[in-house]
Amino acid sequence: MAIQNTTRTQRIETYNTLTITSKEKVETLKRKLLTNSIFRLVVFLIAVLFAYFMFTKSVWYAGTLLGAITVFLLLLRRHEKLIIEKNRAESALKIAEDELKAFGHDFSPFDGITEQINPAHDFSFDLDIFGNGSIAQVLNRTALKIGKHKLADILKNPLTEKNTILMRQHAIAELSAKEGFCLNFRITGNLSGDVVSQTKETKSMFAPKNTFKSPSFWKLLTIIIPAIYALFITLSLIGIIEGSWFWTLYTATLAISVIPMKKVNIVWTTFDKKSKMLSAYSQLFEQVEKTNFESKLLQDLQKKIIDKKPASQRIKQLAGYIQNLNSAFAFPVLLIVNPLFLWNVLYTLRIENWLKVNGEKTQDWFSVLAKFDTLISLGTFTANRPEYIFPEISDTFYFTGKSLGHPLIPYGKCVKNDIEISRRPYFMIVTGANMAGKSTYLRTVGVNHLFASIGLPVCADKLTFFPGRLLTNLRTSDSLVNNESYFFAELKRLKMIIERLQSGENGLFIILDEILKGTNSEDKQKGSFALMKRLVKLDGNGIIATHDLALGNLENEFPESIRNFHFDADISGNTLTFTYRLEKGIAQNMNASFLMQTMGIVE
Repeated sequence: MAIQNTTRTQRIETYNTLTITSKEKVETLKRKLLTNSIFRLVVFLIAVLFAYFMFTKSVWYAGTLLGAITVFLLLLRRHEKLIIEKNRAESALKIAEDELKAFGHDFSPFDGITEQINPAHDFSFDLDIFGNGSIAQVLNRTALKIGKHKLADILKNPLTEKNTILMRQHAIAELSAKEGFCLNFRITGNLSGDVVSQTKETKSMFAPKNTFKSPSFWKLLTIIIPAIYALFITLSLIGIIEGSWFWTLYTATLAISVIPMKKVNIVWTTFDKKSKMLSAYSQLFEQVEKTNFESKLLQDLQKKIIDKKPASQRIKQLAGYIQNLNSAFAFPVLLIVNPLFLWNVLYTLRIENWLKVNGEKTQDWFSVLAKFDTLISLGTFTANRPEYIFPEISDTFYFTGKSLGHPLIPYGKCVKNDIEISRRPYFMIVTGANMAGKSTYLRTVGVNHLFASIGLPVCADKLTFFPGRLLTNLRTSDSLVNNESYFFAELKRLKMIIERLQSGENGLFIILDEILKGTNSEDKQKGSFALMKRLVKLDGNGIIATHDLALGNLENEFPESIRNFHFDADISGNTLTFTYRLEKGIAQNMNASFLMQTMGIVE
């Protein structure tokens, strides 16, 4: 599957252009806002002066005042629209500037989802998936908290079904080409004032509520009280009832409107200050609903929010109800509108009815929104990496690739290497000098395996893989809390790997760095030999990096299942250089003593 036909230079130019146009738009809108504010003030002052001089002429006064109010309100509405446009332009500008920083290998503007760091995870801790300077920070362009959590979930739980991966590949490739849609989604999401961290939170937020013991009675009052006022006005105009009775009626209905305030406050507190956020969510749903998608995954997600009445309209309706309920606590509405229409009760009942009809659907709706936010993030990454390729998926165990590189290494500095594991059991034993590239190679393979398994393009010229689970042990740490030594923590990790192999889990890909680091060299070597033999016996596959050159002798004992590779260091005089190229065979040059001498540690 091909990625859109662009180059890295063209992507940078795209963001440069967006930066320039956004800056120009922000400045233009600032000028319009200033002009609008001045004009609004002038209209207000002219209206006041004109009304003052025409005060004795009631018709002119009323007409002038009405006209001034109308123009003032129109200018106020225009001001609000200009503010929204300016905010969107500023958000687009920030997105463009942040992306340009990323092309300069500065990912600090993006969230690395540090809270997801977990040393016990199968691979994420070892491969630097979360945290500052992590894979998540490179990928994360989510605009919503629920999208960020979904992205973390995708990174922690890669796919293992071929068809599911292909569907996601198609969706990501399609979104990488829909730049306008993705940009608008990110802008709207960034301005949403989003507070929903996980989709499960929507279950409690939108759970049906029974505020009133007798909702039918209160609903009837919302009809009867306005009708009584209409009847009273009619009767007073024709002279049947004196107008002075109005204050008695008003006092009675004001008292009635105050009675349910505590119960109304429960609903109001749940949605306080959320109408703006819900309006933004409504816009996000609408953007998804009105976009034509070709990939099956995106079409299926879209169908979940399009019913007889789309989710965008339903959420917008709720936002309107909440806004009206908020106004019920404002001073003029509290004293005037509430007694006449039971405004507070009316919109509490409407919100409750909305929750009864739509509450259970909201979790599914927001799940769709989270998935779109995540896929847009991955699609943006794909668009910004036109040199990456979508891998082929094998039906049997296979992991072979040409020129694999690591996404965290700056563009132009990344030395790429091949890999070929086409049978099982099979292990690559990688030896080499310190700093020669062993650990980087292990992480390069692991990260590209992860990218391939979550439907992303990979940093390679070509890659074919079988979507099995990754298991790594590169960075074992001790635990004072659990009273575990470094060595015991490593043994637990290795035990987990053995048990997973024994269970018959299909397609496990194992990456280990320096087995049994926490024990003495003789014991380490003996244990390493035994572990390798056990891994081969259990039909394991993967890569083992080690400083122990003796481990390379296992190739003679298992010629079909073990192959030696190495990274060399070149020591010439007082100069140490590396090629960072993977070569066949066992390493010849080690550099620990040389480094200690050059640094003055030993003579």
